[in-house]
Amino acid sequence: MILLDFLGRESDFRKEKSGNFMWFEKIIEGLTGPQLINDSKTPSGRVHVGSLRGVLIHDAIYRALRDKGVEAIYQYGIDDYDPLDGLPADAASSLQAYMGYPLCNIPAPAGSKATDLADHYISEFLNIFPELGVEAQVYRMRDIYRSGRFNQAIDAILKKSDVVRKIYAEVSHAARPEDWYPFQVICEHCGKIGTTAVTAYDGKEVTYHCKTDLVSWAQGCGHQGKVSPFDGRGKLPWKLEWTAKWHTFGITIEGAGKDHCTKGGSRDVAARCLKEIFGDSPPLNVPYEFFLVSGAKMSSSKGVGMAAREIAHFLPPEILRFLIVRTPPKRTVNFSTDFEYIVRLFNEHDRLVQKARREQAPSEKKMLRMIEVDPASTAYHPIGFQLLIALLQLPHIDVEYEIQKRTEEGLTGQDKENLKKRLSAAAYWLDNYASEEDRIELQANLPAAAAELSHSQRAFLHLLGENFPKDSPGEEAYQKLIFDTARLTPLDQKSAFTAIYRVLLDQPQGPKGGALFVYLDREFLVQRFLEVNFSRDAFWRESGISVKECEDWLSKHRGQTLSAKADYKVNALISAKDAPDMLGEIKGKGVIELQVMLADKKTYRLRVLLRDFEGEESVLDSAVASLEAQGKEFLDGMNRLFGISIGTAIKPVVYREYEVGA
Repeated sequence: MILLDFLGRESDFRKEKSGNFMWFEKIIEGLTGPQLINDSKTPSGRVHVGSLRGVLIHDAIYRALRDKGVEAIYQYGIDDYDPLDGLPADAASSLQAYMGYPLCNIPAPAGSKATDLADHYISEFLNIFPELGVEAQVYRMRDIYRSGRFNQAIDAILKKSDVVRKIYAEVSHAARPEDWYPFQVICEHCGKIGTTAVTAYDGKEVTYHCKTDLVSWAQGCGHQGKVSPFDGRGKLPWKLEWTAKWHTFGITIEGAGKDHCTKGGSRDVAARCLKEIFGDSPPLNVPYEFFLVSGAKMSSSKGVGMAAREIAHFLPPEILRFLIVRTPPKRTVNFSTDFEYIVRLFNEHDRLVQKARREQAPSEKKMLRMIEVDPASTAYHPIGFQLLIALLQLPHIDVEYEIQKRTEEGLTGQDKENLKKRLSAAAYWLDNYASEEDRIELQANLPAAAAELSHSQRAFLHLLGENFPKDSPGEEAYQKLIFDTARLTPLDQKSAFTAIYRVLLDQPQGPKGGALFVYLDREFLVQRFLEVNFSRDAFWRESGISVKECEDWLSKHRGQTLSAKADYKVNALISAKDAPDMLGEIKGKGVIELQVMLADKKTYRLRVLLRDFEGEESVLDSAVASLEAQGKEFLDGMNRLFGISIGTAIKPVVYREYEVGA
């Protein structure tokens, strides 16, 4: 199967410490008895992707508890009784008239099928939950307040308003006047909730004033009156609403963004109120860092950042879960749509899937359980995302058909489903995020930039063309061919792949070379690699090593040598005067090429520079003879030093190269 490995990049996933990797295990360690997990969201605009972090952190904890056999419920609240305190980025100017109204009491935008503004924004977000395998029980605060479920908590909090004022002052250093009560009434006259101030409570009714200047973002009507605070006639400020939820629902685990968990912040105020009013202990906190997009913090109400629906449409569900769940809550997720980040994200996920198939991979199996939508969603052979991006840009290729045809064991139904999701993601990325530099095009002619490659890179391509198999051996065999040819050049792997991408795509990088070869015409590849010219003299100068460097290499691999053989080679660099047959002086190099197979069954080539010569063509024979004499002395020395028996070719190889520009 096709599994991409992005060259030269250490996996972020592999760099995770085991403790960080299994952060959810540490959180639930020691927890016993039934657990109620809670999270919530105020639908003040189109919900951004950052809000998915809380959803999936809590869902991972829920899954970890269930896997451990602990009874658990995961519930998700919609804070739709909050006031509209800012116009959403996509809102019509007519919405200005509803500033200060409860979100659930504001009409949905024209053309929306939602029941109200809150439902309009949250429905899109909630529709992502089943796609991600999130099984949260959703509740809406309008229903909680209107059903009377909060009545007891509201009464207790209002009766201890003095305690609340004291806690605000001591914990967050926020002074509240003696006639301030922690409640917001829905004005009976204008319907606004964000402009009302409660100044008294007699145990049955609150006294309130809908002020014209209470807040800067809405204007009250000035009405004053008394009303029961129960059965949905108003709401608690959100810090006290948090307290009421914890007490009323019996929540045992609830995390929050780090901005709410600072010393003296919202979480501290809510926890202190819970303790002093109800005598309860707060739920286990799981503070989590921001989800950034290219380093920027997001806002639903301001329309800053990427919408959750957008990223859920782009990334396959298990990749999106992996993106968020793999990172411990206390570490920032800094998402990017740039090429390297996205390819690396898919690769790291694919490595997890491969590792989890092994018998002894308990932590990987547990992480896989955290990211799967259902058990079948990760039970497939991953197909490299970078390869798919490349194949979609190659002309006249039915990608799905070609992959099916070239997969020896065939694609399972789940493989095909995964391939469709990845093809959709790759097409979406190309259409929406790819820069001009990210796009590739198979070059009909050898790019001019091939001339900028080193002579060693060009020699590697030439050798690759000479050794290219007649029949397609498959991706892994092609990949082995590239690695083997690089060692025999010799050339480092990164430079070898760069050379391939440059002459085929005119880019410094590309998909896994072996995978790409599978989908390209053999004759085209051979012709392209062989038409790359190089100077053997310059190539030997670049790739040659000294006797001392050869000794050091053999010493480093002492005892690992399975076999070794040597070739004597001479390259005569001939200066062409007026025509190739009018020969002038010659100069050149003599080398001995050692081909060594080590215990890992990999063959390496060491090109030892033994002679530099210069003179008439008639001395070429003597140069060859001198090389053989030096070579024999060199090989005898290697035998004495390392006990290596090195076979030699019967006849030296002589090359003649005309000096360019002479």
